[in-house]
Formats: sequence, C-alpha cells, structure tokens
Amino acid sequence: MTAFRESSGGPDPLRVIDLFAGCGGLSQGFRETGLFTPVAAVEQDLFAAATYAANFGEDHVYWGDIAEWLEGELPAADVVIGGPPCQGFSNLGAKREDDERNELWDRYVDTLTRVRPKAFVLENVDRFLKTRQFDALKAELDGGRLQDYEIAPGILRATDFGAAQLRRRAIVIGTHKDLAPIPLPESKVPEAEWLTVKSAFDGLTEEIPQHHTELPSGRTFEVFDREVTGKYMAHELHITRKYTTLSRKRFQRIPYGGNRFNLPDELKAPCWIKHTSGSGDVMGRLLWDRPSVTIRTEFFKPEKGRYLHPEQDRALSHLEAARLQGFPDTFEWCGPKLEIARQIGNAVPIALGRALALHVAQGLGVIPPVPGRGHPPSPKGLW
Repeated sequence: MTAFRESSGGPDPLRVIDLFAGCGGLSQGFRETGLFTPVAAVEQDLFAAATYAANFGEDHVYWGDIAEWLEGELPAADVVIGGPPCQGFSNLGAKREDDERNELWDRYVDTLTRVRPKAFVLENVDRFLKTRQFDALKAELDGGRLQDYEIAPGILRATDFGAAQLRRRAIVIGTHKDLAPIPLPESKVPEAEWLTVKSAFDGLTEEIPQHHTELPSGRTFEVFDREVTGKYMAHELHITRKYTTLSRKRFQRIPYGGNRFNLPDELKAPCWIKHTSGSGDVMGRLLWDRPSVTIRTEFFKPEKGRYLHPEQDRALSHLEAARLQGFPDTFEWCGPKLEIARQIGNAVPIALGRALALHVAQGLGVIPPVPGRGHPPSPKGLW
C-alpha cells in the first residue's frame, strides 16, 4: 500500500538513482512529475556532472568511475534509471561490440543487484536491443543476477510522448517479481498533435549577430572542489558559429526544407558530386511545422545532418537544440560550448523521461492510472 505524508496528503516520493546521469536529462523528466526524489547520481564526465550538480544539487552526485562508486555503500532506492554509454554500438560510425564502453551496462546490473529496487529503467540507442550486451542482460534473468526481475524491452519514439524531436530510443523497464510487471507505456501523442520546431522555438529571436559566437567569459562555478566554466543561462546559449564564406554561400542556396541536393555543383563538396543518392539530411533545413530530426552532439554542424535553421543561414544554436530536447529555460549549464553541445545531444528528451517517470509511478501504485490516452497532471515538485 502506498504511504502518504501527513504534511501534504500526497504520496511519498520514490527514491531514485540515476546512473551515467550526464547533464541530467532523464532526471529532469523524473523531477518534472514531482513524484521522485534523488538519492544518488553517478557521472564520470566533469562538465556533465557539474551541470547536473548545478541543477539538482551536489550533495548526492558522485563524479567519477562507477566501478569506484560501487565499492562504497549504496543508498536504498525504489527506482534505478540511466543509459550506459552507447558509442560502441551506435548507428553512427563503426560498430564495435568489443568497445569497452559497451560493458558499462554490466555496472548498471551490478547496481541493481546491490540496491534491489522495485523497478528500473534502462535507456539506450535503438541498436542496443540487437547486441550481445542485451542478450547478456536477458541471460541474467534466467537464474542470474536479475532472476528476481522481469523486463519489458522495446523502441519508443520521443515525438509520441510529447517531444518536438523524432528520436528513437531503446527502453527496458524492469520490475521486481514481487510486484505486478510494468509494461512499456502505450499512451501516444497522435501525429496530428506532434510538437513542432516552431512550437519549440516559441519566443526566441531568430536572427543571431554573426559575431555572437562565444559564451560569456570570466565566469566560473565551484563544484567537486574544482572550478569549471559556467554557470550559463539559456539565453546565453543562443550563439552561432564563425562560418567560412563557402559555407555561407551554401546556406543561402538551400531553400526551406531543402538539403545538399539543392546546391549547384560549384558549391558541392567533391564527395557530394560523386554521391547523388543517400541521406537527404546533410545540409538540410528543418521544417517549421514538423518535429526536428534527432539532436546529436554535433547539431551545430550542418554537414552532420538536418541542422540548418528553417529560415536563417546558420545551424541551430545551443539554445535551440536544448529547446528541441525539452530543457526548460531555467536549466543552467557548465563547461565550454563544445562540452555543453555534447551534454545536450547525449541527453534523453525531457518529455520522454517525464512520460516514463509517470508510467513507472503508476505501475508502482504511487498515482492511479488515468483512463484513456494521456497522463495525469503533475503535482508540485518534490526534488
């Protein structure tokens, strides 16, 4: 039976551990439900851990190797969440299943065996479900370290849960066998109601001065007994790049919704002339009335995908990318601009994280399920 606090009459917050927390995208989604309180977060990258600490507090953050964190005493938790680094089996670049980063999922399992949460949420690239790492994870269910759990794996699309971004992610929800199993969420936003680039950019100034290419200088934030650059507010991330004359000429020739195929040969790179088929996203312009493509870590490079502004002759600003990921403008950022771009691109879309959080809370009986499509209103934050 769910315990209720006398002070507010609401359910006690569920204790959550965020592994490989990054800047806190998944945690932000869980926080926005008001139903979870953090007891630990683990992140090895200094700048990402600093951003997490700036927004959620430093007291429960472990900056360092998760293997070292596991050597200490772990807090009790109801839910464990996180996405082990996925670069070793990402759809981009060479796919190396022997990449040592792929084995970090095993540290995730080690945490589950130590903490024994009621439920867990593992998030990764969609390819994860076709790897030997996922096969090994499933093997742990049969008399192994996860024999007391059952899982519901699948692919979810962020737009179906309120994100303004077409991003597919592998989601694995695990539930302790003492409880009713939690399936993957089925509530979806119909395509006609998808959020769009225009809705995500609401209120932003489209034009950015060409000289506005850097974050404010001379600012530092003390965290983990170190100083990092930051903290930066959302409006300070609305910056552009120093483009070459050739790049600007290319941008000017690409129409609304167009891409590299619209360029005359004299403006094409030699490799583009030789390849007349393939991805139509390279040097592509976003569409106002559609969600964006997946926001990756190099969203500021139009040669990497459909990252040109719908009308302006530039790539997305850091702020626009953060908006497409669903970060609120109150979110604060730490690190150099390239590191902040990595944090934004590696994050889980906030709307997807929020939907997963509400779904898990319903599955654990903290809030009653809501008939029909949609989710219950979010109570006041408990984070």
